[in-house]
Amino acid sequence: MTHNEREIHNPAEFDAVIARGSLLGYRIQSVDLTDRTFALLSTPTTGAVFLGCTLQPEAAAKVRADGALVFPPVPDLPFDPYRALLYSPAELFDRVEDEGYEATPDFLAYDWFQRTKADGDIFASMLRSIHDDAVSDALDELLRGARVVGVMGGHAMGRGTDAYAGAARLGRALSRTGLTVATGGGPGAMEAANLGAYTAPLADDVLDEALEILAKSPSFTPSVTDWARAAFDVRARWPEGGDSVGIPTWFYGHEPPNPFAGHIAKYFANATREDGLLARCNAGVIFLPGAAGTVQEIFDNTTPNYYESRGEPTPMVLVNKEHWTERLPAWPLLQSLAADRPMAARVALVDSIDEAPEALQALQGL
Repeated sequence: MTHNEREIHNPAEFDAVIARGSLLGYRIQSVDLTDRTFALLSTPTTGAVFLGCTLQPEAAAKVRADGALVFPPVPDLPFDPYRALLYSPAELFDRVEDEGYEATPDFLAYDWFQRTKADGDIFASMLRSIHDDAVSDALDELLRGARVVGVMGGHAMGRGTDAYAGAARLGRALSRTGLTVATGGGPGAMEAANLGAYTAPLADDVLDEALEILAKSPSFTPSVTDWARAAFDVRARWPEGGDSVGIPTWFYGHEPPNPFAGHIAKYFANATREDGLLARCNAGVIFLPGAAGTVQEIFDNTTPNYYESRGEPTPMVLVNKEHWTERLPAWPLLQSLAADRPMAARVALVDSIDEAPEALQALQGL
């Protein structure tokens, strides 16, 4: 039995394992077991690990006596450090419609992070690390076997602009080829690509209508609440959208996650998030115009391609020749690094965002 097969994420999985007569060596993550005391009292649990599960006192005493490890829930914490699944937009933005963004779990987690990130408390640091590791585990489980393409770009790209519409068309085109679109999970170009993936299973004119609705709240400043509500208006009108992944961070507190990624892997540690996002893009990465963060992502992705530390180099497509050769000349440096190495055949620069899917496909075929 693999490690993943020993994980229990919900009551139904717990009941199925109990029916087989043993919890020996299982890992149970954030499951409310208060109504399953009899099952725990009558089932061997040696070597089991209970992560953030709610247990009746007699059940907790019994499993500890068996030799199980019990990591109890942490009271008064605005997030679950032992969570078994990625976040959903509805979870992170809960209460945004009625009470505004400052009442949401996303904001409350960010507020906790701001209060604890520099206080030197090893307990808070441990909770952040456990949380981020649990998110990575859930992300690996979600993406197992998927062909993932990353779309990177800046948060400043406004709704209602041609650039935003182009990034949305890109996300839609990539998703329709069977790829799983992954972004940094924030606003701007990231949101646009996730929006495109969301509209991929729907009629073409849905994206045009969605863009019109979103343009009424062009930016997350000055109001994250209005920005998020516009996105949920789109989701409510077309509830059967497609899936994609967003991988944001609370490190950039000025950037809320966007509501169009079906699965959100949100991290406290930005370095873990950055490396994890790029490492999972096994079908390549498309880089839209951006600033310092996007430049960092280009060369974070270049390094393992240069050294082939993750195996064969993966495709990299930079979009907008003027931006990447004149404004922020990352392309000449990338070419110089790639020269005479296997990765040279896996990099491309295109002028138009509509050229990116074809360029990516050509690099994948090499």
